[in-house]
Amino acid sequence: MLPAPVGFAGDALADDDLHLALYICYELHYRGFAGVDEGWEWYPPLIALRARLEWWFEAALRRRLPEMSDVHDIAAALQAIVDVDDSPSVSAELAMTGTLSQYREFMVHRSAYQLKEADPHTWAIPRLDGLPKATLVGIQAEEYGEGSLDRMHSVLFGRAMEAVGLDSGYGAYIDHIPGSTLATVNLMSLFGLHRRLRGAIVGHLAVFEMTSSGPNARYAEGLRRLGQSAAATRFYDEHVEADSVHETMARHHLAAALAAAEPALAGDILFGARALVEVEGRVARSLLGCWHDGRSSLLRPLAVTPLTSVE
Repeated sequence: MLPAPVGFAGDALADDDLHLALYICYELHYRGFAGVDEGWEWYPPLIALRARLEWWFEAALRRRLPEMSDVHDIAAALQAIVDVDDSPSVSAELAMTGTLSQYREFMVHRSAYQLKEADPHTWAIPRLDGLPKATLVGIQAEEYGEGSLDRMHSVLFGRAMEAVGLDSGYGAYIDHIPGSTLATVNLMSLFGLHRRLRGAIVGHLAVFEMTSSGPNARYAEGLRRLGQSAAATRFYDEHVEADSVHETMARHHLAAALAAAEPALAGDILFGARALVEVEGRVARSLLGCWHDGRSSLLRPLAVTPLTSVE
């Protein structure tokens, strides 16, 4: 990491202002903003600001997650990280007792990433070589629908949002989403946009895929329990099948293969995996805590359009 900037007094893993500012900086590398000159993407003073925000975020993560050393079996270590995670299950809650209002809130939280699904991990492709690169290209191709617009996961998520009465416009709910959730997306962008963190983005993706199939099956189950249409469940159903295959690819042919090719990256692979578990666990505890207290988990109330039948 670069030398430390002046200290940040808040919680750099969840602060609303820090993560909104960082999210905005990163969005200039994705789709930008209407009316904002595209030259801002690489404007040096703005990059300097982004670097300070990133430093505070990464430093907080590294303080929270001391480096794991002397790990020789990356695939087994990744499985152990998943196995010891004691975060509460949002998918189980939604499947069993979730209301449509809670599903809408959940989708708004996830929209910050799902409407650009796969893009942050794609930054890693030119930073890899050999089997890890080929594996990542294979995983990402399926995320993008193998060239079919109707099968792109981001498109399917947008349709799921519309099916439950939400606005599927890119960034439509950014001012509703708390910093703890934005941190989950900023984490991917941080790892993906820095070559020095290519191991971390690979570890992140590995655990992301390893923990996807079961929860997505439960999300779909809950939506069907609530009588929602196939348009609402297709996104989740698609991930049950796709990610069960991606799990093995990402753990063995991507993460373990990268560690074998570049042993010095083993610690960062595990750091990326543990960072995912850390930030996602914070979101789960916050979201479920709000719901159990009868409060919204968003920063401001939702405006919901009337439901129409979408198949």
